[in-house]
Amino acid sequence: MKQRAFVPEKLDLAAFAHDGASLEGEWPAAAFERLAESGAPESPASQWPALRWSLRGELRQPKGGKAQTWLHVTAQAQVAQTCQRCLQPVQESLVVDRWIRFVETEAEAAELDADSDDDVLAMPRHLDARELIEDELLLALPLVPRHEVCPEPLPQPDADVPEAAEDERPNPFAALAALKRSGKA
Repeated sequence: MKQRAFVPEKLDLAAFAHDGASLEGEWPAAAFERLAESGAPESPASQWPALRWSLRGELRQPKGGKAQTWLHVTAQAQVAQTCQRCLQPVQESLVVDRWIRFVETEAEAAELDADSDDDVLAMPRHLDARELIEDELLLALPLVPRHEVCPEPLPQPDADVPEAAEDERPNPFAALAALKRSGKA
């Protein structure tokens, strides 16, 4: 039997899972526009290492049920984001290792996704694995990127203002209290 050739950007997912096929490779990080937009401006995606990925299809036959189409997605990437403490670039390692079940319709996917811990998606006519991998990497980004220890000391707020100066500032509520006492407010 002739081995089918699968293209990750236009993947026939049903045939891929039926054959138990797998694909792997590397893509330049700059090819992922949305991921690149999340990066630090000082460190463009063209300077990031290549992104490694792999896909494996599987057809599972549960007892008493119809066959289920599954896809195992793994990806590793190094991205540079802006540290939220020091505002300098910080290297983040992203790792994706996810099984996704594919079903016939959007309605079935929504119903199963709500009732299950598994990730469930509707079966597309052709899956763009590059887009799916980018979606998974975006979900893996940290909410607040930051260094464990920032490379430069953080600026201290009002470090130049002596403590005595804070006491000399007039209290805005004192003026309001004086107006209330005088009966004007």
